[in-house]
Amino acid sequence: MRSLWPKAGLWRHPDFLKLWSAETVSRFGSEISGLALPLVAVIVLKASAFAVSALVVIEFLPFMLFAIPAGVWVDRLRRKPILVFADLGRAVLLGSIPLAYAFDALHIGQLYVVGFFVGICTVFFDVSYQSYLPSLVAREQLVEGNSKLEISRSASQLAGPGAAGGLIGAIGAPVAILLDAISFVGSAVFLFAIRRPEVLPEREEGAPKPNMLREAKEGLRYVLGNRYLRAISICTGTSNFFWSLSGAILIVYAVRELHMSPALIGLIFSIANLGPLLAAFTTNKISARIGVGRTILWTAMIFSGAGFFYALAPRGFPAPFFIAGGILAGFASVAYNITQLSFRQAICPERLQGRMNAVIRFLVWGTLPLGALLGGALGTWIGLRPAIWVGAIGSAFTFLPILLSPVRSIATMPEPNIEEPVPDEALGPLPVAATEPRA
Repeated sequence: MRSLWPKAGLWRHPDFLKLWSAETVSRFGSEISGLALPLVAVIVLKASAFAVSALVVIEFLPFMLFAIPAGVWVDRLRRKPILVFADLGRAVLLGSIPLAYAFDALHIGQLYVVGFFVGICTVFFDVSYQSYLPSLVAREQLVEGNSKLEISRSASQLAGPGAAGGLIGAIGAPVAILLDAISFVGSAVFLFAIRRPEVLPEREEGAPKPNMLREAKEGLRYVLGNRYLRAISICTGTSNFFWSLSGAILIVYAVRELHMSPALIGLIFSIANLGPLLAAFTTNKISARIGVGRTILWTAMIFSGAGFFYALAPRGFPAPFFIAGGILAGFASVAYNITQLSFRQAICPERLQGRMNAVIRFLVWGTLPLGALLGGALGTWIGLRPAIWVGAIGSAFTFLPILLSPVRSIATMPEPNIEEPVPDEALGPLPVAATEPRA
C-alpha cells in the first residue's frame, strides 16, 4: 500500500517534526491565554484600559531587560535544554492563575507577576528556538522550516481564538488558561525527544575567556553595523511600536466601544487568521518568484496600511473591518517574518546566531511595551478610537527603511560564505534583482 506521508523535504526529518509538533502544541495553547489574560483583567477584575495596557507592557518588558544577555547565554550553552526548561517554567506560572481563581485570591498584581516571568521564559525560548533551527536543518531548508513553523502558528491562530472564545464563555477565562499551561508541558515532552546531538561552537585556541559584556557588544556591532539587518530592525521595530499601541487597547476597544462579545471576538480573530495561514503556505513560492527583497518590501507595505481597517470599524457592524484588517495584516506580517528571518539565519555565522537573534529581538520587541504604554495612556486621555487612529497613521510609514535600503534589491537567499562577522561584507556579494537599481 502506498504511503500517504510526504517523502520530500523536512517531512522526512524526524527531529524537525518533533520541533514542529512542540511549536504547534504550545502555540495552540498560547492562543487561549492570549485572549483569556486580557479578558480576565477586563471582565473578571474590571481593570481600566490603562491597567490592561500595563499588562501588555509587563509581558514584553523582559525583551528589553533580558534579550541581549539571553543571546550571550544561548551562544554558550546547548539550546534544547533551554527550550525545555522555558516551556516547563511557563506551564507552572500560568497554572498559578486558575489555582488562585479557585481560592478567590486572583488579583491584577498576580497577572503582572505571571506576565513578567512568563515573558522572561519566552525571551530565552524564542532566542533559543530561532538559533536552534539552523543547527537542526540544512541552510537550504531554512525557508521551508520557517514556513512549516509558521503554518503551526497560523493554524493555531485560526482555530485558537474561536476555541478560546467558546471555552471562556463556557468555563471562564481563568480556567481556560489551564489548557495553555498543559500545552507547554506537551511541548516540553516533544522537545526532550529530539535526538540530534547539539554541538557547541568551539572557541579558538588562545581566545579570551567568555565575557558577558564583550560578547554582547560583538552581537550589537554585528547587527547595527550591517545595513541589511539594520534596515530590517528599524522597519520591524517601528511597526511593532505602532501596532502594539493599537493592540494594547484593541480588546478594550472591541468590548467597550464596539460592544463585541468574547465569543464574537474569538470568532473574528479566527477568521482573520486565514491570512497568516495562507502566507505560511505561499511565502516560499512568492519569494522564489519575485525575489527575497521584493517580498520583504511589499509585505512591509501591506501591513503598514492594514491598521486603518480597525480605526474605520463602525459601531453597528465592525466584524468585516476587523476580519479584513486581520487577514491583510496577518498575511503580510507572516510572509515578511518568514522571509526576513530566513535571510538573517542564512547570513549569520553559527557562533553568533543567539546574539544576532537576541539583539534584533531586543530592538524590535523592546518597542512593544513602549507602544503599549502609550496606547493605554492615549486610550485614557483622548479616547479609544482616536488612539487606534494614532496607531494606524504611525504604522503607515514603517516600510520606508526597507524602501530606502539595499534590502529591496536582494534577489535570492545568499550563501553564508564568510564566517567572520564583518559588517556588510560578511554577507558576501548578494545577488541583485535585474530590474532593481543596485544600492
